[in-house]
Parts: sequence; C-alpha cells; structure tokens
Amino acid sequence: MQINNSATYFTFPVRVYWEDTDAGGIVFYANYLKFFERARTEWLRSLGLHQHALKEQQGGMFVVTEACMRYLLPARLDDMLCITARMGHAGKVQCQLHQQAWLLPATPPGGTSGGPQASAHAGQLDPRADALPGVAPGARLLCEGDVHIAWVDAQHLRPRRLPPAVLQALQAAS
Repeated sequence: MQINNSATYFTFPVRVYWEDTDAGGIVFYANYLKFFERARTEWLRSLGLHQHALKEQQGGMFVVTEACMRYLLPARLDDMLCITARMGHAGKVQCQLHQQAWLLPATPPGGTSGGPQASAHAGQLDPRADALPGVAPGARLLCEGDVHIAWVDAQHLRPRRLPPAVLQALQAAS
C-alpha cells in the first residue's frame, strides 16, 4: 500500500471486501462515508495530528457536522479504490474537505492495482485522474463529496476554536 501526501491531495488505498457490499454485489452507499473517514484520519495523521493524542492532550476532537455526497458509478467486490482528501477551507472552528473515491484500473493477472471486475465497469475514463497525484491514469470517479468537520470540546461536545498548532497544520495542507 502506498500513501501519497502532497500539498493539495492526500490519497489512501482501499480494497472492497464482502462486508462492504450489499445484496446487489455493489458497495453499499453508506460505506463510502467509512472510506472517506479512514482517508481523513490517515490524512490528519500525515499532518502530525493524531486524533487520540489530540483528545488527550488538547481536550478536543473533530466531529463531522455535514456531508454532501454524489454517487456516480458503483464499486464492486475486490475493486481497488483510491480515496482522496483535499482541504477546501480551514476556519477557526470548522474545516471543509473535498473527498473522492476513484476506481483504479485493472491490472494483468499477478498485478496489484485494480480488482478483477475493475475493467468491466461502465462509464468513461475521467481525464481528471491523470492530473491527481496517487490516482492512476485511467481511473474512474465513483463518488465525491464535501465533508465539514468541526473542533469540539471532547467532554461537552460544544464547538471550540482550533488550537493554533492544529489550525496551522490544516492551513498548511490547503
């Protein structure tokens, strides 16, 4: 697994397992939120912001306050996805991130990128994939969304200003 962190995009690989699919054999729509959460957590970690340590040392934590999703194509069992996270705006209390789920193209037998069904997905290639670090050329955009996270007091769950070091790390990532 390779995690790519640049000033603009963070990418995180995810394989689709049985537990991620519904009775129709496609990824259950709510599981994209789980994939996005994992990528956000690893993105924060790549910035030196470990959520458990923040809660223990700063007394605060991030909570999702809003998520707006758009679903374009389904992912299926064994597909290899690339989940991206990009900072949209970092305010004093709340941040907005744009996240995407990309289907990586299939590779020949013995390869490691896409799953066996990846090449069978309908939809046109998305030229935006070619310009994104960590997203393979020929990838297809499956889902995208804007997620708002806010910093709250961990004990009372009331909004608080981001600690200066946390805000600085988030602004540096935008």
